[in-house]
Amino acid sequence: MQRITIIGAGFAALTAAQRIRALAPTADITLIAPRPEFLFYPSLIWIPSGLRQGADLRIDLRVFLARQNVRFHPGAVIGLAEGGRRVLTDGGPVDNDGLIVGSGGRFLRKLPGIEHALIPCASIEAAEAIRDRLRALDGGTVAIGFSGNPNEPSAMRGGPMFEFLFGIDKLLRRQGRRDRFKLVFFSPAEQPGQRMGPPAVARLLNMMGGLGIETQLGRKLVRFDVDKVVTEGGEFAADLILFMPGLTGPAWLDDTDLPKSPGGLIQADGQCRVPGWKRVYVAGDAGSFPGPDWMPKQAHIADLQARAAAANLLAELDGKSATATFKTELICIVDMLDRGMLIWRTPERLITLPPSWFGHQAKRFYEWWYLRRYR
Repeated sequence: MQRITIIGAGFAALTAAQRIRALAPTADITLIAPRPEFLFYPSLIWIPSGLRQGADLRIDLRVFLARQNVRFHPGAVIGLAEGGRRVLTDGGPVDNDGLIVGSGGRFLRKLPGIEHALIPCASIEAAEAIRDRLRALDGGTVAIGFSGNPNEPSAMRGGPMFEFLFGIDKLLRRQGRRDRFKLVFFSPAEQPGQRMGPPAVARLLNMMGGLGIETQLGRKLVRFDVDKVVTEGGEFAADLILFMPGLTGPAWLDDTDLPKSPGGLIQADGQCRVPGWKRVYVAGDAGSFPGPDWMPKQAHIADLQARAAAANLLAELDGKSATATFKTELICIVDMLDRGMLIWRTPERLITLPPSWFGHQAKRFYEWWYLRRYR
């Protein structure tokens, strides 16, 4: 019986586990993560408004893992040994015949003063802190922005910041408090959100103008102070700063010999293999993959990569060639609490639909559809 180890408990890791179980019913699968729980990050945007509570998005995986006959190893990864055949964790080593890394990345926190900002997608607790801080404010300036990894164009997750921005605007209007707040959207990019395509960027910026949201764009960030955002082009006051930094690889990667991309992610090829490492694959935010500069870091493509990694690992274990690839595709709904703008992008086409009630409902349906398998 082949022993397969999967690192992580997020989108890529769980999809890999399901795909391996479907293709290899007798495989011995071990999942490594600090806790047997799945956090549905796409819906964190709804916590400040109360549309979701943290408990709604934290899913206990013990029933799912038992159903899939997947062994759970609690622990944080601290390194690899024997060419990837042994995963070192703070809960003891785990040996394998094949490995898939789906642990996700980590946020770059090198900007001076970043401790003065809340990183909305860092955790449920961060989203709840945004909710509580907004409730405590009688008025003032809320600054919302994002940046990327300067050495890895794809290692960026800006879409949720548009959603927090428009969601907070809508929430304050519903509460009758919008006139007491200034909303400022900032980014070192002159046209933020380009991976969604020029039509989406133009529409989003036009919407900001129509809603009275100020923009501070194209200015390199210098630091955050407790009450201001400082850029090379000047500074502006902020009573609450929400900021999404770029992504890099997991912390334990630095203690391995795995090949790294310029941005610090695990280097991978088009089959999700880690070059030079036998039967070691990566999927999702932890990896750097070949593709267009607009290729996103999001749940959908993590799932596609995980399916390819699972198929290829099983093929390699069976003595066959690893030929499966993943589709390069961006599917995004920028939600605004009561509307949503749909973007679909592939190498062949780019479709942008204007914000609508249907878009918002589609995002809610996706949440239900996705989580039903884990409940």
